[in-house]
Amino acid sequence: MKLSTTHRTIETIWRMESPKIIAGLTRMVRDVGLAEDLAQDALVIALDRWSDHNIPDNPGAWLMTTAKRRAIDHMRRNKLRDQKYREMAYTLDAYEENDKHLEEEIGDDLLRLIFMTCHPILSRDARVALTLRLLCGLTTDEIARSSLVAEPTIAQRIVRAKRTLSAEKVPFEVPVEELKDRLSSVLEVIYLMFNEGYSATSGQHWIRPLLCQEALRLGRVLAEIAVQEPEVHGLVALMELQSSRFKARVDSNGEPVLLMDQNRARWDHLLIRRGLTALERSRKLGQPLGPYAIQAAISACHAEARTATETDWIRIAALYEALSIVSPSPIVELNQAVAISMAFGPAFGLQMVDALQSETSLKGYYLLPSVRGDLLVKLGRLDEACMEFERAASMTKNEREKELLLKRAEEHRNKERLDYE
Repeated sequence: MKLSTTHRTIETIWRMESPKIIAGLTRMVRDVGLAEDLAQDALVIALDRWSDHNIPDNPGAWLMTTAKRRAIDHMRRNKLRDQKYREMAYTLDAYEENDKHLEEEIGDDLLRLIFMTCHPILSRDARVALTLRLLCGLTTDEIARSSLVAEPTIAQRIVRAKRTLSAEKVPFEVPVEELKDRLSSVLEVIYLMFNEGYSATSGQHWIRPLLCQEALRLGRVLAEIAVQEPEVHGLVALMELQSSRFKARVDSNGEPVLLMDQNRARWDHLLIRRGLTALERSRKLGQPLGPYAIQAAISACHAEARTATETDWIRIAALYEALSIVSPSPIVELNQAVAISMAFGPAFGLQMVDALQSETSLKGYYLLPSVRGDLLVKLGRLDEACMEFERAASMTKNEREKELLLKRAEEHRNKERLDYE
């Protein structure tokens, strides 16, 4: 059944606001599982009360206020100290009185929430799944698709992670003394958060700029805290450089514009300069480049090319080779195949992609047939390319991505008919 316009609007608002709400509630109740439940209560109330004509002017504030009231009611029912919930009630009243102060507070809460969910008591996979759920607002199905893991497995990880954090009473804080130990997990989560904003797993929009902006802001905060950590600066560089393309990544209708077709005059050159500066800062720390800094170096190759044809694909291919050594994965190999095809010809790239066809973890990963379709087009095998684009379209849950892939399939099918005639 199709969602109503109102429900789609609320769903969009929820994806934008839920991380802030859950972070604020976690600070209040000190239990991330309970915080998520209370936030969901506020969402249910919104679905019941809002309509096309009475969605509030500031829906995020409405949801936060409603959720905090639910939290206060919960604490009262559990007979917490009067002083405790009076303090919380004061926070609630102050929410509407001092928006600027609270936005800063919320920002701090988000960073605390990331460090909480990245506690070493949880496995790496559990940390990633829980944070994608809480900070990116992804469903278990979406997390499963982005992680290339079965949905029931993801659901179990999230439930167990929340129970563990609650049972162990993990503190809601940025642990300065343990910062280095948790840093790699925190960076991974911010990276995944940014990626979800840069290319949304599902929904009506190809990109979620606000999610990217929040990930970039958190990265900048970390760079001020962990000044001597090269990978922090590497990740910031990557996010700055990728963010510079936002205005060119979609057209006036919100349709995706692929990298090679983008108007580079619309790229944000201030963000490019910031990204290149952060990358240089990472290099100057004198350590071998890590995966984020290498990806930033790849992005820098694109940023420094005045036109698509001037892109140094040979250098990019070499950087992907380096990335495959420090951070091996089938997805890195797929990206490397693209770079190889651009540097040395599509036949070489196709050979690498075909070798990935049997990779179990890429089963259901829509970019594999999408990339294969691109390479087949360049080799003039249009009928096969159309089938690959259609297969990719059937795999993605992002509506814009699906439309683009089907459009490309139709264009090449029409071209093949004209060539035949």
